[in-house]
Amino acid sequence: MLVPFSFSALLALYVLPNLVSARTGPARVWSHGVTKRATLFAPLSYSAGQISDGVAGNASAEAQAVCTQPFADIDLSTVSQTDMDNLETFREAAETAETAQFDPQIDAASGTAADSLQVGKIKNKVLKLTCEVQQLQSKQAQGSDVTSDLATEQKKLDTNIKTDQASAGQASTGVVSA
Repeated sequence: MLVPFSFSALLALYVLPNLVSARTGPARVWSHGVTKRATLFAPLSYSAGQISDGVAGNASAEAQAVCTQPFADIDLSTVSQTDMDNLETFREAAETAETAQFDPQIDAASGTAADSLQVGKIKNKVLKLTCEVQQLQSKQAQGSDVTSDLATEQKKLDTNIKTDQASAGQASTGVVSA
């Protein structure tokens, strides 16, 4: 038995899902008509976002899930200062982990423990540099001339991704629990 639908109901079933999926990012419309984009990159602790535990070989995808996925499908020229600040704070935490935690722990370790920490440090570098490249791409989209910095950081990122991929399957140890 066919259920009769009005033309309006059929139109709503077809159009509304397409309108919802066509939006460019989370947004809120306030009662006075001003639209404000929701935070894309919420504050994130290093321990919650670090990728160094596990195995090597997939650091690029893991770092993208943390640092670039929140900005997918949006116009980078619309990234808020709050999102940029949150991303910078997380990037700085990854850099601090590298110098204040990985380096001393690698120096104090030996054998497979040192090797595993070194692999974790490379994954951490991929994370840090992925965040840096994301920031620079957003700044460039907003009109800043960061072409030289972007090329430099992208080259560093590519080098560390290759190092991670060359270590694929090796144990990787982080400096904090996930």
